[in-house]
Amino acid sequence: MGIANSIPGVSGGTIAFIFGIYEDLIVAINSIDITLVKYILKRQWSQVKDHIPWRFLIFIFGGSILAIFSLSRIISWLLVNEPVLINAFFFGLIVATIPIIAKSISVWNIKTWLWLIVTTVAMYLLAGLVPVNTPNSIPIVMLSGALAICAMILPGISGAFILLLIGKYQYIINAVSDRNLFTITIVGIGCIVGLLTFVRVLKWLFSNYHDQTMASLTGLVIGSMRKIWPWKETLRSITSHKGEVLPIEQVNFIPAELTPEIGGAIGLFVFGLVIAAAMSMDAPRKVINK
Repeated sequence: MGIANSIPGVSGGTIAFIFGIYEDLIVAINSIDITLVKYILKRQWSQVKDHIPWRFLIFIFGGSILAIFSLSRIISWLLVNEPVLINAFFFGLIVATIPIIAKSISVWNIKTWLWLIVTTVAMYLLAGLVPVNTPNSIPIVMLSGALAICAMILPGISGAFILLLIGKYQYIINAVSDRNLFTITIVGIGCIVGLLTFVRVLKWLFSNYHDQTMASLTGLVIGSMRKIWPWKETLRSITSHKGEVLPIEQVNFIPAELTPEIGGAIGLFVFGLVIAAAMSMDAPRKVINK
């Protein structure tokens, strides 16, 4: 999940769905509430242990944070130097995720198909938006963290992509690479507030409109494929303060002839499909009930 959230266009929620832990994750995060705070303030540690699946959350978020910090430089290098190959692999993962999410829908009817179509079109248009410039003030950086974490928890919407859209991706990933603790802390506060708020909305949607929500998530994944398509022509780019050239406006294209790079990309695409299928084969598919 940490690696996926570092790639613009790929969501950690997609990886959670592949592993069959997505709805477990939503329920686990929802257990972080006022009751938990009261137990902690009263030092009732046995109640804390029973109230929250702390081992599950530690492994999930610990692993994600470890991946982000240890691989941020590698991810940055791959995105600049081998974007076709890394995008091809994750494109395969995303394609394999579509039937995995769709299987969670118990009844296909007009409403579910409508939500699927609407969210697919909306995500496709969102993926084509040109990034904007925003100030690096504390409120904006905190809001960026909140928006990014909400996107990270949704399959199909990448937190890194949202940061890219609002002009904060390179700023924040540089802060992680440079170990800028002040910026990281501000982003972290935004992430905590955004996550604890959004998962409650998401759990309510699962409890009351499960099939429509799952259809919407499927649409988000389908529409996001525009962003992660491996072959792109850059129309506009900017140069970061470290001298890196970053694309901000691109169009997709289909290669006209087979090259070694295209062959490698196709191989990684198939590898992504196989990996996703293998990981999800025995994964449980749960439904959040009221």
